[in-house]
Parts: sequence; structure tokens; C-alpha cells
Amino acid sequence: MEKIKGPKIDMTLAVPTLAVTLAVALCLIIAPDRSASVINTLLGFLTNQFGWLFEIAGLGALLFCLWLSFSRYGRIKLGGREEKPVHSTITWFAMLFCTGIGTTLFYWSVAEPLSYLMGPPNGVIPGSEFGQAAAGEFALSYGFFHWGFTAWALYIIPTIAIAYSVYVRKQSAFRFSIACQGVLKEHSKGVLGKIIDVLALFGIFGATMASIGTGVPLLAELVHGLFGWENNFAMTVGIIIVWLALFGTSVYLGLEKGIARLSDINLVISYGLLLIVLLAGPTMYILNLGTNSIGLMFDNFLRMSLWTDPIAAGGFPQGWTTFYFAWWLAFGPVMGLFVAKVSRGRTIKQVVLGELLAGTMGCWLYFFVFGGYGISLEFSGKLALSEIFAASGGNTAIVEVLKTLPLPGFILILAIVNGFIFSGTSYDSAAYTLAFSTLKVQEEKSENQEEPARWWRLVWAGMLAFGALGLLMVGGLSSLQTACVVVGLPLIFVFVIMTISFLKWAKEDFGAASDKEILFIETKEE
Repeated sequence: MEKIKGPKIDMTLAVPTLAVTLAVALCLIIAPDRSASVINTLLGFLTNQFGWLFEIAGLGALLFCLWLSFSRYGRIKLGGREEKPVHSTITWFAMLFCTGIGTTLFYWSVAEPLSYLMGPPNGVIPGSEFGQAAAGEFALSYGFFHWGFTAWALYIIPTIAIAYSVYVRKQSAFRFSIACQGVLKEHSKGVLGKIIDVLALFGIFGATMASIGTGVPLLAELVHGLFGWENNFAMTVGIIIVWLALFGTSVYLGLEKGIARLSDINLVISYGLLLIVLLAGPTMYILNLGTNSIGLMFDNFLRMSLWTDPIAAGGFPQGWTTFYFAWWLAFGPVMGLFVAKVSRGRTIKQVVLGELLAGTMGCWLYFFVFGGYGISLEFSGKLALSEIFAASGGNTAIVEVLKTLPLPGFILILAIVNGFIFSGTSYDSAAYTLAFSTLKVQEEKSENQEEPARWWRLVWAGMLAFGALGLLMVGGLSSLQTACVVVGLPLIFVFVIMTISFLKWAKEDFGAASDKEILFIETKEE
């Protein structure tokens, strides 16, 4: 039985975040047309003016993570020298993967390659035989790029900074502002620190609502494909209510009983579904196409990372790469706070490589199998997938892809369960992180910060559902893109401060130690 008296809520963080989020959601719901116009204008301005900055931030984060994992600081343990990891490696990986990637991965692994077939990058002109072949090859390679190393590198930056501040520096809370203390000093406890923490909370909201806004319509179409029920706004609201009931329960149960168990279950379902598609589809074609596309991605990695298309100004990098990098930045606070929370007892190198490699491989498998199967249907003529996509959208296209497999009813059931749990783990983690991050900082330094009260977790779960409903009423990809870009832009500068703060602390704590001694030095007490 939970005690009635729990940790106190920091109203200076909770009130402004709840108030602004509520106001934005109400504007979206009350005036969807006007909101859509403002959203489109804002999105165009931000992506065209700051796309270069998002790309530099992404590449810079990746280079830093590669250096960090193999530097002497990679040997630092996030915790005491005798401390063991809190979770098994499999459960830990399942939690970070399912938290960082929701149903959106399921959607985009099919929809993104199809989008590139119709509007390919790099000046490829669709229509001709050569153009279609080139578009087909680049369709998967850009998916591998957008959902690969750079995405997970942007997650790693806040994870390491926050985990180091709590487990090594013995700071009093999992906070962005506290992880910036190495640079900001006492300013991190004042107004500037509050601004940083509120930005992080807005990032969690923006990215999570964008994820829900992609996942709910897909689930609605999957349910329609299985049962034939009309896919309308009532179904969308119903799915959100079911989500809130199911995963509000998971949030209520907490990290161990709820999110960890869901992540383990979902990992089995996800890879079971992938195996079915790989074996039922043209296996050799999928393997050949995926291998070729990974080679193209590595061959063009730097160009993809820094391409802004300034001469032709076709808008591809602004509409895709900038959006994705902004999304990863906006979701960084969720991953930073959540993965830091579950990574106690691991070394910095383990955390970096775990997220960078395992996370990337997990995403690539989806594009490899689902994306490859979708392209095989298109080029073999078995299914006019690009026409379906253009006429009815990506959700319908995904359902039609699944119906081409043996036992389509069973496959749709698996996909629905997978989609609910996949998005639910991201939803759970975001609600838990919001509740955890809005508690008052304890006066004494300790990595054992109190857990948020269950009712407080449910409040944030409800606010996420309400905000997502507002975005869905506005409709369209642009509203989801704008939510990410707006909150992702200022977080670039916060991530830079956190990185410098971590390096400053690590140099102070372990600068004089030999590589062999780093693992055995007691954590610094201040």
C-alpha cells in the first residue's frame, strides 16, 4: 500500500508546463483551421532557417559519442565500484529500445520508403526506368540513415550527462539543470535552471504527442482492416481512451512492474512479427535490397548528414532530415532521464554502445524487413503500393501490405497488439519521466530520489492524451513536425551545455587517474 504522504511537487516546473500545454491543446481543439495555418508557417520558417544547425548538431553528437565510448572516460562506472546493473542486459535493451521507438517505427518503416519512391532525394527524377531503380535503392538507405546512429547519439548526450551527475557526482535529482551545473554553477539553481528544466519538459510533451499522433491513426486503420469498423474520429478517441486506461495502469504500477514487463513482452512480439514477414516474403530479395541499401547509406553518410540542398532548394532535407533530427532532440529528455534512471551500475561505454549499436540495429531491422517487403511488392507488381499510398495514405498502405501475408487476420492481430504495446511503452516512459522530473529536489545529495506518487503519474498520462487529441484534430504531418522542431531547436544549446559540463566534471574527477584506476576510484562526494 502506497503511503498518502509522498514526495513534494515542484510547482515552479509543473504549473507552467501544465498551463502552456493545456492552452496549446485547447487552441488546437477549438480552432483547428487557424492553428493549422500558424503551424505550417512556423514549420517552414524554422526548417529553412535552422536546418543546417540541426544537421551539425546531429553529426556533432555522433562524433562525440564515438570518441567518448573509446576514450578513457568510457571506463567510468555509473555508480559505486561494486555496483551491478539494476536490470539484465536483455530487459535493459528492451526498455531503452521500446522507450525510444514507438509505433512510429512500424509506420515509417513502410511509409518512408514509399514516400521516397514518389519524391526521391539527391535529384533523382522518378518515372524513368533508371529513376525508379535509383529511387528504390535510396528509399531504404535514407530510412537507415534517419533511424540510425545519429538518432541514438542525440539520445545519448543527455543520458550520460544526467547519469554522471547523479551516480558519480551524487547530485540530488535527475534534472537537466543539475546536469548543467558544471558550466552554469549557481545559475543552474535559479531562473536559468528553471528555464532549462521547462524546456526539457516541453520537449517530452512535443515529441511524445507527435509519436502518439502517428501511432493512433495507424492503430485505428489496423482495427478497421481487421474488424471492418468505420475509421472515424470516434474510433480515434476510443483508442486514446483505451490507451489511457491500459497504460495509465502501467504507469500506476511503476517502472519495474509496468514498463519493464511491457518492454520484454513487446520485444518478443516485434521480432516474431519481423521473422514471419522475412520468411513469408521474398527472403533473398529482402536480404539483397537491405544489404545494398546499408552500403549506400555508409557510402553517402557525410552527404546525408550535412546536405541542405541550397541550390535546387527542393525541400527534401528540410522536410525529412531536419524533422527527424528535431524529433530526436525533442525526445532526448525522455531518453536522457529514463535511460539514466535504468542504467545504474553500467559503464559509460556500455551505455553509449548499448544505445548506439543495439538501438540502431533494432530500428534497421524494421526498415530491412518491412521496408524491403513493401518495396518488393511495389516493384514485382503484386501490389500497387505507391498508388495506394498516394490515394489513401500510409496507414492504409501498411494494412494492405500485411494482408498480402499468410493468415492476414492473425498478422493484423499481432500488429495491433504490437502497436498498442510499442506506443504504450513510450507513452508510459514519458508520463513517468514527466512525473519524476517535476518533484522537488531533495536537499541532501543522493541518487535514490523518491518515486512520484501514482496519482501524479496519472495526471501526466492524461495530459499527454489530451495534447495528442488536439494534434490529431488539427491533422496532418506538419503539426507533428512543428511540435518537434519548435521544442528541439532550443534543446540543441542545452545539450551543448550538458556535454561541456560532463567533460568538465569528468576531467576534475578522473583527470589524474590512470586508465586501469578509473573503474576502482570511489565516486566523488561533495
